[in-house]
Amino acid sequence: MHHGSQSILFDLDGTLLDTGLDMGGALNRVLESLGHSALPYERIRPVVSQGTAGMFSMSLGISTDDPAYEGLRDRFLNYYELELCNHTTLFDGMEDVLSHLDRSDIPWGVVTNKPEYLARPLLETLGLLARAACVVGGDTLEKRKPHPAPLLHGCEVTGSDPARSVYVGDAEGDIRAGRRAGMKTLVATFGYLSDSDRPDSWGADGMIDHPRDILGWLE
Repeated sequence: MHHGSQSILFDLDGTLLDTGLDMGGALNRVLESLGHSALPYERIRPVVSQGTAGMFSMSLGISTDDPAYEGLRDRFLNYYELELCNHTTLFDGMEDVLSHLDRSDIPWGVVTNKPEYLARPLLETLGLLARAACVVGGDTLEKRKPHPAPLLHGCEVTGSDPARSVYVGDAEGDIRAGRRAGMKTLVATFGYLSDSDRPDSWGADGMIDHPRDILGWLE
């Protein structure tokens, strides 16, 4: 692959994959293990892209510096690993986009804050791992989003020029990381946004209401 081509990089949760039901299921197992009631999915969905930090803040009112946080995060990840792909699918219309990229020899990849040991088997189960030109997880490098390093690493692995490439995400941290990496940025408004999110203030290059809208950003 010649250096400096275009690539399309995706956030995973709430952008490429609709992982919310499985993530929510694992959260509810944690809550029930603590003697709390399970929460309805509509309460959980808006914070899924914020990972355990957002989910625990919403459901338990604890922050990442709470002494109980690490243990609860481990408990969540253990539950989640067991139920990784019960309900998870590509967002509707995303397969058409990936097929188009594959046919056009435009590399696409994943840059997520989900740990690699979860992201890779999840993509493998869905038949996507062999097709992805890179998989960068939250533990791949020392830095994670909103730091731009994982996105720049993804561009390096795919042999693409950040200035010609696009990062698609559904959280403010995704857009911040993409902008700092010098990439074009798109907000996936079909992802896990909450009522308090103001994506029009994030400074993205575009908003997409459907995966097919990504195709308009190809060179």
